[in-house]
Amino acid sequence: MQETIDPTPEINSQPDTLAPTPQEARRQRQIIIAVIVAAVVLIVFTGVVVYFLLQPGTDTAKIRDVFIIFMALESIILMVTMIIMIFQMSILINLLQNEVKPILESTNETVSTLRGTTKFLSDNLSEPVIKLNEYLAGFSQLFHLAGGIRPGKNKKPKNNEGA
Repeated sequence: MQETIDPTPEINSQPDTLAPTPQEARRQRQIIIAVIVAAVVLIVFTGVVVYFLLQPGTDTAKIRDVFIIFMALESIILMVTMIIMIFQMSILINLLQNEVKPILESTNETVSTLRGTTKFLSDNLSEPVIKLNEYLAGFSQLFHLAGGIRPGKNKKPKNNEGA
């Protein structure tokens, strides 16, 4: 019986850490739904206010006051957004300083060690072997030119073998 070999090797048996867990995915969906509902409510509220303000007999002062209220709400929303962004930036800076920087330093140290190891192996192992092969090739060529030994070409095949 022949063994079948799976041509697709297992690359990584660990779960992907970037994929959100079901709880995180549910929370993200809830946040998205809440934002959409808030936007729809704000649009409806704005439409109702504009409708009532366009009725005859509405003072310009009322429109001005409503506009000022909308501007204040917009300022509050922008301030909350900026606070959230500043908080997220501080988390990112903390992550870079405390987790990514040590990893990069360790990687640089490992690369330096590997560079030294390859230099050592090149100087103390590869270079002497290459020089030995150079000398052996030179002696082999010297004997060949002198009419002496030809390595591997003096053997005569035997007729009785292979039957």
